[in-house]
Amino acid sequence: MAKLSSTAVKRVDEIIAEYKDEPTPLMMILSAVQKEFGYIPFEVQEIISEKLDIPVAEIYGVVTFYSFFSLKPKGKFVIGVCLGTACYVKGAQQVCDKFSEILGIKPGETTGDGLFTIDALRCIGACGIAPAVSINGKVYPKMTVNQVQTIINEYRALGGAK
Repeated sequence: MAKLSSTAVKRVDEIIAEYKDEPTPLMMILSAVQKEFGYIPFEVQEIISEKLDIPVAEIYGVVTFYSFFSLKPKGKFVIGVCLGTACYVKGAQQVCDKFSEILGIKPGETTGDGLFTIDALRCIGACGIAPAVSINGKVYPKMTVNQVQTIINEYRALGGAK
């Protein structure tokens, strides 16, 4: 992994300073870093460790425990396919497989052009509209395999280079 730029280190320091005096600052700092950079690189975890006097192993444990944190950069468009029970029984796995087939990546991976990441989610609370897919927060209800290519094409047209 590349070293952090001095601008990135400065921004991490600002985020830490913003939340350092909170009773339990770690989650707020990690959330802010995730929002700022799209993921939480190991180098940032080391900076947080040093500034808050929390072992890196503890920070890494938090980052890897919660699915909304990522250790790797995500694509410009994050496709979340709900694989909770209601979605799964209505064909969500086939929808997920179709996204994977067309994009050439597995869940948890990002396309080489940086446009798409597929995330397999456990439940997004949209059981009544199963199977559900979310892309950057926009929810697509009652998703079918036949809709996948059209949706990818729409986002490619929007996307350009990351």
